[in-house]
Amino acid sequence: MGPEADAVVGRTGIIGREAEVSRLRAFLTSVRQEGPTTLAVLGEAGSGKSALLKAAAEEASGHDFQVLRCSGHEGERELAFAGLHQLLEPVFRGADDVPAAQRRALLGAFGFGTTDRPTDQAPPERLLINLAVLTLLSEAAVRQPVLLLVDDAQWLDACSLDALAFVARRVLGEPVALLLGVRGDDAPRQFGTDVVQLPVPPLDDKAAEQLLDAQPRPPHGQLKEHILRQAAGNPLALVELARATARSRPLSLAGSAEALPLTARLEKVFAERLEVLPEETRRVLLFAAAADAPDVPAALLAASAASATDAWSVAEEAGLVRLESGRVAFRHPLMRSAVYGAASFAARRKVHLALADVLGGDPDRRAWHMAAATLVPDEEIAAALEETAGRARRRGGYRVAAAALERAAELSPEGGQRARRLLDAIELAMNAGEPLWVEKLAGGVVSATDDEAMLMSAKLWTGWALAATTRQKAALSHLLPLAEDVVRESPVMALTAVGHAAFVVYSTGDDTYRRQMLDLLARIPCDAGRDFDQVWTRASCDPFGARGTALELLRSCLAEPDRQVYQLTILGGAAWVLDETATAIRLLGTAAEHLQAVATVGSNATLGQALALAQFEAGAWEAAWASAEDARRVAAENGLEMAGRSAMFVGAALLALRGEAADARKLIDQAVAGVDPAESRALGVRARWVRAMLAGVEGHHPLEYELLRGLFTIGPEPQPVHYHASYYAIGDLAAAAVRVGKQDDAAEVVDAVRRQLEGRMSPRVLLLVRRAEAVLADDEKAEDLFGAALRDPAGEAWPFERAVVLLEYGQWLRRKRRTSEARTELARALTVFEQLGARPYVERAAAELRACGVSVRGDDGASRGLERLTPQQLQIARLAATGLTNRQIGERLLLSARTIGFHLYQTYPKLGITNRAQLRDALSSMGAS
Repeated sequence: MGPEADAVVGRTGIIGREAEVSRLRAFLTSVRQEGPTTLAVLGEAGSGKSALLKAAAEEASGHDFQVLRCSGHEGERELAFAGLHQLLEPVFRGADDVPAAQRRALLGAFGFGTTDRPTDQAPPERLLINLAVLTLLSEAAVRQPVLLLVDDAQWLDACSLDALAFVARRVLGEPVALLLGVRGDDAPRQFGTDVVQLPVPPLDDKAAEQLLDAQPRPPHGQLKEHILRQAAGNPLALVELARATARSRPLSLAGSAEALPLTARLEKVFAERLEVLPEETRRVLLFAAAADAPDVPAALLAASAASATDAWSVAEEAGLVRLESGRVAFRHPLMRSAVYGAASFAARRKVHLALADVLGGDPDRRAWHMAAATLVPDEEIAAALEETAGRARRRGGYRVAAAALERAAELSPEGGQRARRLLDAIELAMNAGEPLWVEKLAGGVVSATDDEAMLMSAKLWTGWALAATTRQKAALSHLLPLAEDVVRESPVMALTAVGHAAFVVYSTGDDTYRRQMLDLLARIPCDAGRDFDQVWTRASCDPFGARGTALELLRSCLAEPDRQVYQLTILGGAAWVLDETATAIRLLGTAAEHLQAVATVGSNATLGQALALAQFEAGAWEAAWASAEDARRVAAENGLEMAGRSAMFVGAALLALRGEAADARKLIDQAVAGVDPAESRALGVRARWVRAMLAGVEGHHPLEYELLRGLFTIGPEPQPVHYHASYYAIGDLAAAAVRVGKQDDAAEVVDAVRRQLEGRMSPRVLLLVRRAEAVLADDEKAEDLFGAALRDPAGEAWPFERAVVLLEYGQWLRRKRRTSEARTELARALTVFEQLGARPYVERAAAELRACGVSVRGDDGASRGLERLTPQQLQIARLAATGLTNRQIGERLLLSARTIGFHLYQTYPKLGITNRAQLRDALSSMGAS
């Protein structure tokens, strides 16, 4: 949301209704300007109409309106003038000013006794009553504007509605406004067809997710996805389902008719319409409710076998379902849950068994229906679900497979079988990136068996789940003692434990824990356990000291084809740590493509943030932005907080490098909020680097140097704050030192780094160290050092970092008045910066070229529109320019087609164009095609 939307939410507490709140404000303003007098707020039950009316009432009260309220009640629809009595009670004291005949009629309508008697010539009572209401409100409006606020108007009695419609047609020009909240798609018939309407549609995906995240105990992972899908944008359903599932177990959502538990409030909203339906209609609806989407034809067939054909028509006429081309769909997903929940288990069992019979040729769907039809252990059904899981696993459907195995475990009569199936489910849930689910399944193993080997496996997976979330100390306290206990008898299990702990040790950067890890690794043979565990653990714990061994192991692993997604992710992470960046992108990209190709898998935040880091370092900035955004979303859904924070770092770094300082600062602050830097040194180091970059761009060079210098300790032999991440800022540290005259201090750090890593540097680190040495060197040595940094072709794998060396070498050449040579190096640097969209660096390189007498493209302002685009807007614009539709772009970037359209409409004016057809030429003219 933008600032205006944030302000609306802040004032009203309403999420996702910015447009509706603005319409209400405009309506209230128009009342004083002889605008429309009546506005009907229309929407389904739970859509938020009452919240909007409340916000309108508060807004009106703040602008000196007198607010009169009433609410319709279904039980009072037959009580004449019940609603009007509730509405007008606060202004009864003004009834003395109403003409006597009108006053008598109004008071009589409300049941008050009076001595006045009507004459034979008195106007009809109904007209007198309506005139009395009009007079009473007109008199009240003389003192201050009046807002009549009627909620649930569909249940207001007809007499009250007649009176309000009468008033609404006659107060034009007076400061009297009528706001109706109505369930459904139409205003009450008394108001005719001309009444102004404000539909309240379902929340869009972003607002629905934001509302869920704002709950006291927001759901995560597959539960969150299921709630979003079931609620279908209904705010009441989102809030109530979050509340109902806050303490529930993770759902086995692949099962047939896995209905979410409804609170009493939701049951009332969605089930009240079922009570008036014929029994046969309720029965056929239960078939539809018990069937998942692929089972609907079978449900129709099974239901029609013993039902009247018009039972479906009754349900459709009641507005509960739509019948289209032999298919049935509930008009709201929660109506399905209401139908299913309202039925007895006996009725549900009968339906599931009927569906299982019809689906005899589909063993997977049949197994789920058989499982839903039983409450007791059944090995035959459990075995069928296990076979279902195997088929789903082979298709890459990890969540579906894990859910099937979990249900199979629940139906297993014997504890050993139950524990085995849960352990199999754990690995699949891990592949799906669901640590909370893994932890819950591991707890099930502990309660199912006393087998030591199984219990040890469960402990290992519990440690993994702890490591994947923010409970880092707990993970290390769990995993490292476990590894110590088994390292002699079972080095393979010790390696697994150390491998799980390696994620946390890298994140914390704590040398005490790292030394424990290295000691354990020294006692584990290099050929023990799984090869990818060996590579990752040794690389992540000692990326420079163990570089040779880890690289040899990595190359051996790469020779083996057909790796699973989890293995590719681990190997890709190891390659990234070792600065084998291209290999990391290939491995992680292959894993990501596999996940995206399988609808039942989705994304994995750990994989996504690792891919984003590698793409960022390789100069694939647009892809890095997309990967980071996806990783942030998935991490938030699944409780993978550290993965989400790492993804935020990538986003912040990209924004900073592209000159979006305010957004970069906001995002990096969000990434480290609530994090103790001493317990997350990797993230702390990266955050300092981003902030230093921002300080440098904004000209705060003393702060820039202070931030970068803080990445190494103070003393005669400076040490990195983080044993891996700190080293990558060494070039920036040297450059910042020159700007503030701290060359000697920086030189001590650079010399210490050279001693610590001599003979063990990756080509990337060597490039950065040579850059630092060149920047700090005197003129006699600088040129040779710059040359050494730039001659190694391996440096081209990190284009931005190499381009910075080109820029600094070009600056040095210009200062030496070697203008012709300087132009060459500066032009090469400028080309890379322009391709990446690194605006601050484009400006630096362009300024240096101008000082060399070169006219730089963009001096005429042609490329300024391109510079105003965000990374995501530029990425979308380029894809749109190739001819892809919004939907195709959305599928590629995991965004909705509506979001793609929104970004394009924001992009056109920035590029100086008006439509999609002009995109290709505009981007081409700016060098961005």
